[in-house]
Amino acid sequence: MPITVPQLLQRKSDGRPIVALTAWDYALAEVLDQTDVDVVLVGDSLGMVALGHPTTLPVTLEDMIHHARAVRRGITQALTVCDLPFLSYQESPAQALHSAGRILKETGVQAVKLEGGHPWLVETVARLVEAGIPVMGHLGLTPQSLHQLGGFRQQGQTEEAAGRIAQQALALEQAGVFALVLEHIPAELSRKITNSLEIPTIGIGAGPHCDGQILVTYDLLGWGRRRPPFARAYADLRGQITAAVQQYSQDVRQGLFAPDSP
Repeated sequence: MPITVPQLLQRKSDGRPIVALTAWDYALAEVLDQTDVDVVLVGDSLGMVALGHPTTLPVTLEDMIHHARAVRRGITQALTVCDLPFLSYQESPAQALHSAGRILKETGVQAVKLEGGHPWLVETVARLVEAGIPVMGHLGLTPQSLHQLGGFRQQGQTEEAAGRIAQQALALEQAGVFALVLEHIPAELSRKITNSLEIPTIGIGAGPHCDGQILVTYDLLGWGRRRPPFARAYADLRGQITAAVQQYSQDVRQGLFAPDSP
């Protein structure tokens, strides 16, 4: 049975940790769907890991729709969530509703995710939820605001900053988000937020106290050239692919590669 938003909410009260990963194409999504992953996020991180941009900022709504369509074709079980990219929702609630509506209508994903917790954004979340669009929140290190944050740095280190993030988490819950990503914040802060909310928290570089964890799948597979210090690699796919291609090249050049004729 496909996982639904209410079932994900139930994970918290059941004490069952949520497993989440990212995907941006059909092949990867199909593999993830054969596992016990609960949530597949079509994240705007695809701008950096799949499109070669230095940040997520250049990613467009059309990019997200294109990749979310491909991912959704490979998913039958996991809850599929798609990021709203930079400047596709910040102008007004009307713009956010239009962007989120397009994503749900044109891709088949079940929910959208957006970053931040300022009052105007909380209002936007409430408008989306009222329109029947499930929304996942995202606090802490919000990559779309990296220039304002001073780079990919841990957030919530001071008492004032921690208090602000905790208050924003409560406001987003009240606005109707069904889950909240906490990225690169101190473990004690994520514990406090997780214990204060009825909705599940999903951590990435936020310690062990969240209700679930998410990673960029390329980081988990050891595929990318660089990965965040908090990301654990469970394989060295980059090394294996490099070795396989080198062996193939050597075989071709030495006349050892002889594929069957059609």
